Amino acid sequence: MISIILLGLLGLCVLAQLYFALIYFFPLSRYKDPEVTQRVPVSVIVAAHNEQDNLFELLPMLLDQDYPEFEIVLVNDRSDDDTEFYLHELEKQFPHFKVVTVKRTPEYLNSKKYALALGIRAAKHEHLLFTDADCRPYSTKWIEKMQSGYVTGADIVLGYSPYAQLKGFLNHLIRYETLLTAIQYLSQANKGRPYMGVGRNLSYTKACFFRNKGFASHIKSTGGDDDLFVRDAVNNSKVNIVIDQEAQTWSIPKKTFWAWITQKRRHLSAGKKYKAKDKRKIGVFVISNIFFYVLAIILLVVNSHLAILAGIIGLRYLVVFTAYIMAARRLNDKLSLFLLPVLDVVYFFIYLFLGVSVVLYKRIRWK
Repeated sequence: MISIILLGLLGLCVLAQLYFALIYFFPLSRYKDPEVTQRVPVSVIVAAHNEQDNLFELLPMLLDQDYPEFEIVLVNDRSDDDTEFYLHELEKQFPHFKVVTVKRTPEYLNSKKYALALGIRAAKHEHLLFTDADCRPYSTKWIEKMQSGYVTGADIVLGYSPYAQLKGFLNHLIRYETLLTAIQYLSQANKGRPYMGVGRNLSYTKACFFRNKGFASHIKSTGGDDDLFVRDAVNNSKVNIVIDQEAQTWSIPKKTFWAWITQKRRHLSAGKKYKAKDKRKIGVFVISNIFFYVLAIILLVVNSHLAILAGIIGLRYLVVFTAYIMAARRLNDKLSLFLLPVLDVVYFFIYLFLGVSVVLYKRIRWK
């Protein structure tokens, strides 16, 4: 009797996952970016704290963008390396390069949000495009492709920013987590239900920023300059997505497990402030996956109804993994088919560990 109940619960978990795969993930895999029909002036904003080495690589790539009218606003956020000297040399050479210097952040404000807010105020163009100092645009068409999202009258454009492919299982795991996160927020936005974005590749208008009072509702919180702003802005703003590879940025992932865990804890701490309906939807997706594996392991151990169990597991793997593979292909993200079953189970149990750690240990730090 107990095994029948467990099978029923397992079936419910799979039904929930099939719902996400069929209603959200498969449509994302067939999404077509808008055509570029306008080239409005753009301000690219980057906040950097002691990022001299990254800026040596990033800024030439930004200055080399193939776009008719844009400026780069670099916010030098309390750097004590040689960033300042490098930036002032660039400012002399390029009239469309602007430096905003932050010497001190007010104690009651989050440093990155304060830096970004100053950059936004200094920007002279209405359309803003954001990335981080450790990111790199995939192409010289990055600005142009991201701005194509505004042709539908959007106020916010969400982009994709994967991590570079390196050796090792940790790299596979980090890229898989990034892919699943992107599939969720991009597919929801594609269906008219946006709830977050990532600051590594995000665009919105100045009017949208000031209409929603900037970062005021979460100005003291660590993180959330991207996802929590989108959370607030979707109430009165139209959101679009752009996902072609030329519209993407990429960055180098963390090299150690604990550095990555620390980064993910910071992201999850911001996730606690999402709207209740969005947290429920994310929760259903994550919990259904965690319970799928827990229940499947229990039923395998008790060796009960193996034929039915195999059918349920096979259905889940066939539909859900096919959706992941197709979405990854659309995002031009390389997904290891051989490691996919292992990455999936490891990722969701790590997610459980992260959720518990955020609840039990709440101290989160920024730079």
